[in-house]
Amino acid sequence: MASTKDELLLRIREGGKLSTAEQLRLTAALSVPAILSQISSILMFYIDDAMVGSLGALATASIGLVATSLWLFWSVISCISTGFSVQVAHLVGANDLPGARSVFRQSMTAAAVLVVVTMLIGAAVAFPLPYWLGGGEDIARNSTFYFLIIVLGAPFTMVQFLAAAMLRCAGNIKVPSLANVVMCVLDVVFNFFFIFIVGWGVVGAAVGTVLATAVISVYLLWYAVTCSPELRLLGEQGSFRPQRAILKKASDIASPILLQRVLMNVAQIVTTIIVAPLGAVAIAANTLGITAESLCYMPGYGIGEAATTLVGQSIGAQRHRLTERFAWMTTLLGIVVMTLMGAVMYVAAPLMMASLTPDEAVRQLGTECLRIEAWAEPGFAASIVAMSCFVGAGDTRKPAMMNLFSMWAVRVTLAALLAPHYGLHGVWIGMAIELTFRGVIFLARLKWGKWRRI
Repeated sequence: MASTKDELLLRIREGGKLSTAEQLRLTAALSVPAILSQISSILMFYIDDAMVGSLGALATASIGLVATSLWLFWSVISCISTGFSVQVAHLVGANDLPGARSVFRQSMTAAAVLVVVTMLIGAAVAFPLPYWLGGGEDIARNSTFYFLIIVLGAPFTMVQFLAAAMLRCAGNIKVPSLANVVMCVLDVVFNFFFIFIVGWGVVGAAVGTVLATAVISVYLLWYAVTCSPELRLLGEQGSFRPQRAILKKASDIASPILLQRVLMNVAQIVTTIIVAPLGAVAIAANTLGITAESLCYMPGYGIGEAATTLVGQSIGAQRHRLTERFAWMTTLLGIVVMTLMGAVMYVAAPLMMASLTPDEAVRQLGTECLRIEAWAEPGFAASIVAMSCFVGAGDTRKPAMMNLFSMWAVRVTLAALLAPHYGLHGVWIGMAIELTFRGVIFLARLKWGKWRRI
């Protein structure tokens, strides 16, 4: 399968024909390992939450309180890697491998500077953050130290994100996917050791996660620099100083996504603030419900990774009709997979929540919220994969604005209106309505928008 996949990718770059069956085969070859990688990531968080959940609702709430803030910092790091890796996809698609390696080399310097700034900001806000988010004294200390440890591990996260994104956009999804699976296994082992054997509880969960990330980040960087045919830098001369044109293009691609993710994560934080007054049970149920739901939507992000690679390389090769076919193929695949996963989630919601916490009140509330959300999975899939297609094409500004409008005008507004009357159920009803609306507008842009001309 690997050699067939490489041959088909080469045919895209060289202008060769691909039958519909070959396009489907290539889509599957890139999507399956990415899906397995995303599922393994969620299983990692799922098991982590189960370990912490066994310590009680307060321990779970202490992580849940700062989870959305950590998503904000991860989003910043992810956007930096996206700005450079999409350029690599275009250059590989155009068969300009020296240019791809030059971008990779320059991205390391830019990423190093930006991640230090991000880390320092995170460390500065770690202690007041739980109080800003409405947390009480009963969970603030654990929340602070969990957040601080994860943020101090940001350099490892940056290396992991950057190396994995570069490899995926160069057409190698298998290696970063397998590395991610290994990272999940290491995370479970390290977390078990530090949470239960050493007895550090919530702090142990953070230490285990950072150590697992560190191991895999070193491996991925080594592989990209020494083994990847498209990216290999070993033995080659070149400057690590970023060029203005490369930085500008990275900024043009990443800035709208960064603005979108920052403001969407702020919206998630606002949602957390809306949920916080509902009590520790609601915070814990919301946190564990999001973890459980992610088993459904992470396959969509896996297919989205394949979509970015296929669309990006097709755009680079100036294969515009093929670009559109890959965009629709991956988006429809995402809708089918996540619809099936939504049906499974609806049926299995009680078991999913029971595996995460022994608290009966948290389990019952989480189950009811998951069954509300199951109906929104098709729309969520459409928005995830279509957005990935637009990113691969370098079209990020308008889709980012669409995401922001949907999140703030629909989700946050509905959560604020419904929470006082329906509690956490109202927050999740608002979320389900918003995700369905977002899917519809993204499908409309995929069909009628000018994203292929960016």
